[in-house]
Amino acid sequence: MAAGKPSIPQGMILYAIGDIHGRADLLAALLRSIASDMVRIGLPDRRLVFLGDYVDRWPLVPQVLDILLDHLPPGTTATFLRGNHEQMMLDFLDDAEAAHVWVGNGGDTTLEGYGVRWFNDRRTVREDLMRQMPARHRQFLTDTTLNLTVGDYFFVHAGVRPGVSLDAQAPQDMMWIRNRFLDSKADFGKVVVHGHTITDAPEIRANRIGIDTGAVMTGRLTSLVLHGAERRFLST
Repeated sequence: MAAGKPSIPQGMILYAIGDIHGRADLLAALLRSIASDMVRIGLPDRRLVFLGDYVDRWPLVPQVLDILLDHLPPGTTATFLRGNHEQMMLDFLDDAEAAHVWVGNGGDTTLEGYGVRWFNDRRTVREDLMRQMPARHRQFLTDTTLNLTVGDYFFVHAGVRPGVSLDAQAPQDMMWIRNRFLDSKADFGKVVVHGHTITDAPEIRANRIGIDTGAVMTGRLTSLVLHGAERRFLST
Protein backbone atom coordinates (compact mmCIF):
# COMPACT_ATOMS: atom_id res chain seq x y z
CA MET A 1 0.00 0.00 0.00
CA ALA A 2 1.25 3.48 -0.84
CA ALA A 3 2.68 5.67 1.93
CA GLY A 4 0.29 8.06 3.64
CA LYS A 5 -3.27 7.63 4.75
CA PRO A 6 -5.41 5.14 2.80
CA SER A 7 -7.89 6.94 0.59
CA ILE A 8 -10.47 6.62 -2.15
CA PRO A 9 -10.69 8.84 -5.25
CA GLN A 10 -11.60 12.49 -4.78
CA GLY A 11 -15.23 13.37 -5.47
CA MET A 12 -16.43 9.99 -4.20
CA ILE A 13 -18.19 9.02 -0.99
CA LEU A 14 -18.49 5.34 -0.21
CA TYR A 15 -20.61 3.54 2.38
CA ALA A 16 -19.72 -0.08 3.19
CA ILE A 17 -22.56 -1.87 5.01
CA GLY A 18 -21.98 -4.85 7.29
CA ASP A 19 -23.88 -8.12 7.71
CA ILE A 20 -27.68 -7.56 7.60
CA HIS A 21 -28.99 -11.11 8.25
CA GLY A 22 -32.64 -10.38 7.55
CA ARG A 23 -32.90 -7.19 9.61
CA ALA A 24 -34.93 -5.20 7.09
CA ASP A 25 -35.90 -2.74 9.81
CA LEU A 26 -32.28 -1.86 10.57
CA LEU A 27 -31.39 -1.75 6.88
CA ALA A 28 -34.18 0.74 6.15
CA ALA A 29 -33.11 2.92 9.09
CA LEU A 30 -29.44 2.86 8.09
CA LEU A 31 -30.25 3.71 4.47
CA ARG A 32 -32.23 6.73 5.65
CA SER A 33 -29.18 7.91 7.59
CA ILE A 34 -26.96 7.27 4.58
CA ALA A 35 -29.28 9.21 2.27
CA SER A 36 -29.23 12.20 4.63
CA ASP A 37 -25.46 11.99 4.94
CA MET A 38 -25.04 11.93 1.17
CA VAL A 39 -27.08 15.11 0.82
CA ARG A 40 -25.14 16.79 3.61
CA ILE A 41 -21.74 15.94 2.13
CA GLY A 42 -22.80 16.68 -1.43
CA LEU A 43 -20.20 14.65 -3.34
CA PRO A 44 -21.23 13.63 -6.87
CA ASP A 45 -19.97 10.01 -6.94
CA ARG A 46 -21.99 8.03 -4.37
CA ARG A 47 -21.16 4.36 -3.79
CA LEU A 48 -22.70 1.63 -1.66
CA VAL A 49 -20.86 -1.62 -0.96
CA PHE A 50 -22.79 -4.35 0.84
CA LEU A 51 -20.47 -6.91 2.42
CA GLY A 52 -22.82 -9.90 2.21
CA ASP A 53 -24.89 -12.08 4.56
CA TYR A 54 -28.26 -10.58 3.64
CA VAL A 55 -30.05 -13.84 4.50
CA ASP A 56 -30.56 -16.14 7.53
CA ARG A 57 -31.02 -15.71 11.30
CA TRP A 58 -34.00 -13.28 11.02
CA PRO A 59 -37.12 -13.94 8.94
CA LEU A 60 -37.38 -10.60 7.09
CA VAL A 61 -35.06 -11.81 4.32
CA PRO A 62 -37.57 -11.21 1.47
CA GLN A 63 -38.00 -7.62 2.65
CA VAL A 64 -34.23 -7.13 2.80
CA LEU A 65 -33.83 -8.29 -0.79
CA ASP A 66 -36.70 -6.08 -1.94
CA ILE A 67 -35.05 -3.06 -0.30
CA LEU A 68 -31.72 -3.85 -1.95
CA LEU A 69 -33.39 -4.27 -5.33
CA ASP A 70 -35.85 -1.37 -5.23
CA HIS A 71 -35.24 1.12 -2.45
CA LEU A 72 -31.65 2.29 -2.38
CA PRO A 73 -30.96 6.03 -2.17
CA PRO A 74 -31.29 7.62 -5.63
CA GLY A 75 -28.15 8.48 -7.55
CA THR A 76 -26.04 5.72 -6.00
CA THR A 77 -23.97 2.92 -7.48
CA ALA A 78 -24.26 -0.30 -5.48
CA THR A 79 -22.08 -3.41 -5.31
CA PHE A 80 -23.39 -6.52 -3.56
CA LEU A 81 -20.77 -8.92 -2.25
CA ARG A 82 -21.47 -12.58 -1.49
CA GLY A 83 -21.27 -13.91 2.05
CA ASN A 84 -21.05 -17.50 3.20
CA HIS A 85 -24.78 -17.47 3.99
CA GLU A 86 -25.71 -16.58 0.41
CA GLN A 87 -23.42 -19.35 -0.78
CA MET A 88 -25.05 -21.90 1.54
CA MET A 89 -28.50 -20.86 0.36
CA LEU A 90 -27.47 -21.07 -3.30
CA ASP A 91 -25.95 -24.49 -2.65
CA PHE A 92 -29.30 -25.65 -1.24
CA LEU A 93 -31.21 -24.19 -4.19
CA ASP A 94 -28.89 -26.16 -6.49
CA ASP A 95 -28.91 -29.37 -4.45
CA ALA A 96 -31.31 -30.37 -1.67
CA GLU A 97 -28.54 -32.48 -0.09
CA ALA A 98 -26.95 -29.22 1.12
CA ALA A 99 -29.97 -28.60 3.38
CA HIS A 100 -28.54 -29.40 6.79
CA VAL A 101 -25.46 -27.19 6.39
CA TRP A 102 -27.65 -24.22 5.48
CA VAL A 103 -30.52 -24.87 7.89
CA GLY A 104 -28.07 -25.50 10.72
CA ASN A 105 -26.61 -22.04 10.13
CA GLY A 106 -29.87 -20.08 10.29
CA GLY A 107 -31.45 -21.02 6.99
CA ASP A 108 -34.62 -22.09 8.81
CA THR A 109 -35.45 -18.42 9.46
CA THR A 110 -35.04 -17.62 5.77
CA LEU A 111 -37.44 -20.45 4.95
CA GLU A 112 -39.86 -19.01 7.51
CA GLY A 113 -39.65 -15.63 5.82
CA TYR A 114 -40.74 -17.18 2.54
CA GLY A 115 -43.57 -19.08 4.21
CA VAL A 116 -41.84 -22.47 3.95
CA ARG A 117 -41.74 -24.91 6.86
CA TRP A 118 -38.58 -26.91 7.49
CA PHE A 119 -38.93 -30.66 7.89
CA ASN A 120 -36.73 -33.59 6.99
CA ASP A 121 -38.00 -34.06 3.44
CA ARG A 122 -35.38 -31.68 2.10
CA ARG A 123 -36.34 -32.11 -1.55
CA THR A 124 -39.90 -31.03 -0.83
CA VAL A 125 -38.61 -28.07 1.18
CA ARG A 126 -36.38 -27.04 -1.72
CA GLU A 127 -39.30 -27.29 -4.16
CA ASP A 128 -41.51 -25.25 -1.83
CA LEU A 129 -38.84 -22.55 -1.51
CA MET A 130 -38.33 -22.36 -5.25
CA ARG A 131 -42.09 -21.86 -5.69
CA GLN A 132 -42.33 -19.19 -2.98
CA MET A 133 -39.14 -17.27 -3.69
CA PRO A 134 -39.39 -14.63 -6.43
CA ALA A 135 -37.12 -15.41 -9.36
CA ARG A 136 -35.50 -12.00 -9.01
CA HIS A 137 -34.43 -12.82 -5.45
CA ARG A 138 -32.56 -15.91 -6.61
CA GLN A 139 -31.06 -13.92 -9.48
CA PHE A 140 -29.92 -11.26 -7.02
CA LEU A 141 -28.09 -13.89 -4.94
CA THR A 142 -26.58 -15.44 -8.07
CA ASP A 143 -25.33 -12.06 -9.28
CA THR A 144 -23.43 -11.22 -6.09
CA THR A 145 -19.68 -10.86 -6.46
CA LEU A 146 -16.79 -11.81 -4.19
CA ASN A 147 -14.75 -8.63 -3.81
CA LEU A 148 -14.30 -5.03 -4.84
CA THR A 149 -11.27 -2.73 -4.90
CA VAL A 150 -11.70 1.02 -4.58
CA GLY A 151 -8.63 3.19 -4.07
CA ASP A 152 -6.58 1.84 -1.17
CA TYR A 153 -9.39 -0.44 0.08
CA PHE A 154 -10.33 -4.04 -0.70
CA PHE A 155 -13.89 -5.02 0.22
CA VAL A 156 -14.76 -8.66 0.91
CA HIS A 157 -17.13 -10.61 3.13
CA ALA A 158 -14.88 -12.59 5.48
CA GLY A 159 -11.30 -11.63 4.72
CA VAL A 160 -8.24 -12.80 2.80
CA ARG A 161 -5.52 -15.40 3.22
CA PRO A 162 -2.18 -13.89 4.29
CA GLY A 163 0.63 -14.52 1.84
CA VAL A 164 -1.71 -14.72 -1.17
CA SER A 165 -2.08 -11.73 -3.49
CA LEU A 166 -5.48 -10.08 -3.49
CA ASP A 167 -6.11 -11.02 -7.12
CA ALA A 168 -5.46 -14.72 -6.34
CA GLN A 169 -7.68 -15.18 -3.27
CA ALA A 170 -9.83 -18.32 -3.19
CA PRO A 171 -13.63 -17.88 -2.99
CA GLN A 172 -13.77 -20.16 0.07
CA ASP A 173 -11.39 -17.87 1.97
CA MET A 174 -13.14 -14.67 0.91
CA MET A 175 -16.44 -16.02 2.24
CA TRP A 176 -15.31 -18.07 5.25
CA ILE A 177 -11.81 -17.29 6.58
CA ARG A 178 -11.52 -16.16 10.15
CA ASN A 179 -8.62 -16.50 12.60
CA ARG A 180 -5.73 -16.79 10.17
CA PHE A 181 -6.85 -13.50 8.64
CA LEU A 182 -7.96 -11.77 11.82
CA ASP A 183 -4.73 -12.54 13.67
CA SER A 184 -2.46 -11.48 10.83
CA LYS A 185 -0.44 -8.28 11.01
CA ALA A 186 0.62 -8.58 7.37
CA ASP A 187 0.30 -5.72 4.91
CA PHE A 188 -2.23 -7.08 2.43
CA GLY A 189 -1.51 -4.32 -0.11
CA LYS A 190 -4.87 -2.67 0.60
CA VAL A 191 -6.86 -2.07 3.76
CA VAL A 192 -9.32 -4.99 3.85
CA VAL A 193 -12.88 -4.01 4.81
CA HIS A 194 -14.88 -7.03 5.92
CA GLY A 195 -17.80 -8.38 7.91
CA HIS A 196 -18.39 -12.03 8.95
CA THR A 197 -16.86 -11.83 12.43
CA ILE A 198 -18.98 -10.05 15.06
CA THR A 199 -17.42 -7.38 17.26
CA ASP A 200 -19.10 -5.00 19.71
CA ALA A 201 -17.92 -1.99 17.71
CA PRO A 202 -16.10 -1.53 14.39
CA GLU A 203 -12.66 -3.11 14.66
CA ILE A 204 -9.92 -0.93 13.18
CA ARG A 205 -6.47 -2.37 12.54
CA ALA A 206 -3.63 -1.11 10.36
CA ASN A 207 -4.42 -3.73 7.71
CA ARG A 208 -8.19 -4.24 8.07
CA ILE A 209 -11.51 -2.81 9.28
CA GLY A 210 -14.25 -5.16 10.51
CA ILE A 211 -17.82 -3.84 10.58
CA ASP A 212 -20.05 -6.79 11.51
CA THR A 213 -21.61 -5.48 14.74
CA GLY A 214 -24.07 -8.37 15.10
CA ALA A 215 -27.29 -6.79 13.80
CA VAL A 216 -29.52 -9.71 14.82
CA MET A 217 -28.32 -9.80 18.43
CA THR A 218 -27.44 -6.16 19.09
CA GLY A 219 -29.74 -4.13 16.87
CA ARG A 220 -26.65 -2.38 15.46
CA LEU A 221 -26.11 -2.39 11.73
CA THR A 222 -22.96 -0.48 10.85
CA SER A 223 -21.65 1.37 7.82
CA LEU A 224 -18.08 2.51 7.24
CA VAL A 225 -18.08 5.89 5.50
CA LEU A 226 -15.10 6.82 3.31
CA HIS A 227 -14.35 10.02 1.45
CA GLY A 228 -10.84 11.04 0.46
CA ALA A 229 -8.59 9.98 3.33
CA GLU A 230 -11.35 10.38 5.92
CA ARG A 231 -13.18 7.50 7.54
CA ARG A 232 -16.06 7.43 10.01
CA PHE A 233 -19.05 5.26 10.87
CA LEU A 234 -22.83 5.36 10.80
CA SER A 235 -24.84 2.87 12.84
CA THR A 236 -28.40 2.11 13.84
